[in-house]
Amino acid sequence: MQVTETLNEGLKRGYQITLPASELDAKVNEKLTEAQPEVEMKGFRKGKVPMALLKKQFGQRIIGEAMQEAIDGAMSKHFDDSGEKPAMQPQVEMIDGETWKEGDDVVVTMNYEALPVIPDVDLSSIELERMVVKAEDSAIEEALKNLADSAQDFEAKDGAAEDGDQVVIDFLGKVDGEAFEGGTAEDYPLVLGSNSFIPGFEEQLVGTKAGEEKNVEVSFPEEYGAEHLAGKAAVFECKVKEVKKPVAAKIDDELAKKYGAEDLAGLKTQVAERLEAEYAGASRAVMKRGLLDALDKVVSFDLPPSLVDAEAKQIAHQLWHEENPDVEGHDHPEIETTEEHKTLAERRVRLGLLLAELGQKAEVEVTDAEMTQAIMNQARQYPGQERQFFEFVQQNQQMQQQMRAPIFEDKVVDNVFEQAKVTDKEVSKEELEKAIESLEDE
Repeated sequence: MQVTETLNEGLKRGYQITLPASELDAKVNEKLTEAQPEVEMKGFRKGKVPMALLKKQFGQRIIGEAMQEAIDGAMSKHFDDSGEKPAMQPQVEMIDGETWKEGDDVVVTMNYEALPVIPDVDLSSIELERMVVKAEDSAIEEALKNLADSAQDFEAKDGAAEDGDQVVIDFLGKVDGEAFEGGTAEDYPLVLGSNSFIPGFEEQLVGTKAGEEKNVEVSFPEEYGAEHLAGKAAVFECKVKEVKKPVAAKIDDELAKKYGAEDLAGLKTQVAERLEAEYAGASRAVMKRGLLDALDKVVSFDLPPSLVDAEAKQIAHQLWHEENPDVEGHDHPEIETTEEHKTLAERRVRLGLLLAELGQKAEVEVTDAEMTQAIMNQARQYPGQERQFFEFVQQNQQMQQQMRAPIFEDKVVDNVFEQAKVTDKEVSKEELEKAIESLEDE
C-alpha cells in the first residue's frame, strides 16, 4: 500500500492512499480461506466448498470488507506514525468509485485538519485573585427569616378565608349522588391556593367562614389517575370547622429542630456555612473567568477552521434562540454567523484545546462515581422517569460525552488553580455580586 502526501498547509492535510489490486486480492483470499472451514453449501460437505465457488458467492461482500479494513488500517498507521490527531472525522473519498471494477487498484483520498501542537504554559506564572466573603450577621438573620417564613404555622382567625389561609374541613365527595371511595375526610387542613386539590376546588372555599357548609362542584380531569372518576362531575359537601391565617414560625430552638439542628446556635452555624459555601461557589466562577482570560492572553496557536466554524454556528444558533424564545424547534431560517460569533468561537476553541491538553498532561480523569452522580442530578429533572433517563444516558455515547465534558473541565481548572499564584482578597457580598453580574453581562 502506498500513501502519498498531497497537501500540507497550516493544519490542513491531504493524502492519497493506493491499495494495489494484488494486495486487495490477497486479502480477499485470506479472508475466504479463514471462513472456508465453517461454510456449508448444498452439494458440498462443510468446509469442502471450492475456493472459486466461495469467491463467486461471497466475493463482492468480502472485497468491500477487505477494502474498508485496508483503508482503515492505513489511516490508523498514518496517525500512529505521524502522531497527528484529526480535529474532526477525516473526509475519505474513493477515486473513480463509480467506475471501479475488480482487478483495478483502489485509490482513495483522505483530507483532514490536524489538531495543533499546544505550547507549554508556565502555570506558576499565572496570578489570580480569589474573592473571600464572610457570612455577615445581617445575611444570617435574613436567611433565618426566610427559613421561618418557609416553616410557617397557622393560627385561628375571625372572618372569611382568604387565599393563603388554611381551612380545616370535613368533606364528603359524591358522583351521581353516590359517595365514592377516597372522597371523604375529617379535620382536613387545606391551604387555599396550594393547588393540592382538584382544579376549582380551593377557589370555591375562599370567602367561607368557620361553621359554614358549602357544596363544592368540580369535575375530575380527563387524565385523572382513577379511571372510574376521570372526567366525572362531582359534588363535595364541605363543612368549614376552622379558618386559620399563616404566621411565620418563631426564630428559636424549635425552628432549629425543624431543620435538623440541635438549637438556634447550631442552626445559625449551619446557615453561615451554607452562605459561605454559596459565596465560595460564586467566587470560584469569578476566578475561573480570570484564569481563562489569563490563559487566552499568554497562549497562541493555529486553530482548525472546521472547529471554529462549527463552534461559531453553535453560538449563533444558541443566541438566536435566546432572542426568539417562542421558537422551540429548528424550523427557522438559516442563521448567519458574524465576526463577533467567530471571535468568541476562536476563544472557546483555543481554551478548549488548551484545557484538554493540560488535563491530559495532568492525567485528569472523570471517575465512574462522578459520572453516576452527574446523571442522577440531571435525572431529578424528570420526576418519575429517573430510571428511563439513566438507561438512556448509559446507551448514548454522545450524551455521556456532553455530561463528562464540564466535569473534566472543572477538574482541570481546579488542577491549574493549585499550580497558579492565588491571592485571597476579603470583599463584601455586594462586591462579589457585582463581579458575578459583570460575568453575566459579557
